[in-house]
Amino acid sequence: MLEELRIRDLGVITDATLPLGPGLSVVTGETGAGKTMVVTAVGLLLGARSDAGAVRSGAKSASAEATVKLDAGHPAVARAREAGADVEEFDSGAELLLARSVGADGRSRAYLGGRAAPVGVLGEIGETLVVVHGQSEQIRLKSPVAQRGALDKFAGESLAATLGGYQELHAHWKASQSELDELRSAARERLREAESLEAALAEIDAVDPQPGEDESLKAEAVKLANVEELRIAATTAHQALIAEDFGDGNDATALVDAAKRTLEHVAEHDEELGSAAARLAEVGFLLNDIATELASYQAALDTEGPERLAEIEDRRAALAKLVRKYAPSIDEVLEWAEQARKRFLELQDDSTRIEALDADVTRAEADLVKQAAAISKLRKKAAKDLSARVSAELKALAMADATLVINVESGGPPGPYGADEISFLLQPHSGAPARPLGKGASGGELSRVMLAIEVVLAAVDPVPTFVFDEVDAGVGGRAAVEIGRRLAMLARHVQVLVVTHLPQVAAFADQHIRVTKTSVRGADGATATGFTSSDVQLLDAAERVRELARMLAGQEDSESAQAHAQELLDDARLLPQQA
Repeated sequence: MLEELRIRDLGVITDATLPLGPGLSVVTGETGAGKTMVVTAVGLLLGARSDAGAVRSGAKSASAEATVKLDAGHPAVARAREAGADVEEFDSGAELLLARSVGADGRSRAYLGGRAAPVGVLGEIGETLVVVHGQSEQIRLKSPVAQRGALDKFAGESLAATLGGYQELHAHWKASQSELDELRSAARERLREAESLEAALAEIDAVDPQPGEDESLKAEAVKLANVEELRIAATTAHQALIAEDFGDGNDATALVDAAKRTLEHVAEHDEELGSAAARLAEVGFLLNDIATELASYQAALDTEGPERLAEIEDRRAALAKLVRKYAPSIDEVLEWAEQARKRFLELQDDSTRIEALDADVTRAEADLVKQAAAISKLRKKAAKDLSARVSAELKALAMADATLVINVESGGPPGPYGADEISFLLQPHSGAPARPLGKGASGGELSRVMLAIEVVLAAVDPVPTFVFDEVDAGVGGRAAVEIGRRLAMLARHVQVLVVTHLPQVAAFADQHIRVTKTSVRGADGATATGFTSSDVQLLDAAERVRELARMLAGQEDSESAQAHAQELLDDARLLPQQA
């Protein structure tokens, strides 16, 4: 709800703060005191078009600020954070600051949570926080979408459950239809893709590459390309370990064996030399193992010749061709082939999939038509009830012959919310054509229509704050009392701010705010060369009586007028606040 509204240099208001609370707040004052500037300020905070003419004469700019308290989960909180605003949090909710300034040159700036923001974002957030009723362009239920949403909420859980099931089916139907359309429109492209994949897989399967084969063949090719050098190295090393001439004692194994035997002869005299002899024995065994491996290596080299190298190079060329065409390595070629095979099987299944989707779409569409008919039936029942209840409210609001007509036209194509077109129309009197809300009604009449609708919808479709202007235009007496009573009824569910000139309405207020105009004459004694400003004051109980007396008789000091004002206040507290 709006916790506080601050206005500076807007119209005749120089600097004013409106402390607002829950329930019903009324704003009263003399004609021309600047009451409507309250509505103008709220409109600016909702992203309304700025007007340099609203800036107080002589001021550089005008501004409006509002402190709003919200539940932590309110969508406005998330949207404000998304826009970069600072949001103050406390135990049970959050606090958000909205601000708008208008320069005398017509330039406008918006602020959200202390940060500059586009006016559109301010308006987007404001729409979820405050609803203004007074001018036709401010009607909350002007659009068919809003009207459908309000009717659906009024219809309650039965429609919500049916609509939920319908929407799940509609989403499935749309997804199946989209996939079917894609398969049919892309049939040729998918056929070409399948042929391309088939050729690629055939080429890869013909080569039959193995994991890591390209690297292993590369290593083998390098070995075979240097076979003679490798053979000489292996032979030389082998001869150094075990000489071919057994008479030659200069090979490594013979020298190590000689050293070992020499030490063994004296090992019994020194344990250290015995340990060295044992270690030399181990070295001898190791040298014999290496010599055996070198002999086997030489034998293997003798069996691998130019023929094997030619085979390897041919194979490597075949693998290199696959790498150039499909992936950077053979392992990645194999991965690509695995995915391509899955895609190929998927493309091969197109005809079967199209038949299945076609049947699914037909079946889902038939079910949608049935469910849409059930939704239409529930909506028409709710529309009849809502129309009757709002029309009854209108009769109590000095619009005895007016009727709210809610049309639910069925039979359209199935959409996400059914197959209905919904429209709210106002029939001003019997025999007159019903016209869309906002057309053919005065500002006061329209405000009363919206008040009647909001009173009925308050429990199911609330917005935190409502502002009404001109709601009591052209009425008085009993009708004025009924307007006040219904505003109080609405204020049981939401915060309501009303600009009024009727004491019967003001008597129902939880907070009464008075706007007082002050005219200062110029140096020549003329008001034309001076200035006019307004002050805003929250009234206490005694001040309320005086203000109501002024509104009743223009004589706030009159004892009889004050007695009448007190009677209005007492009656407002006693009147039952229910329809």
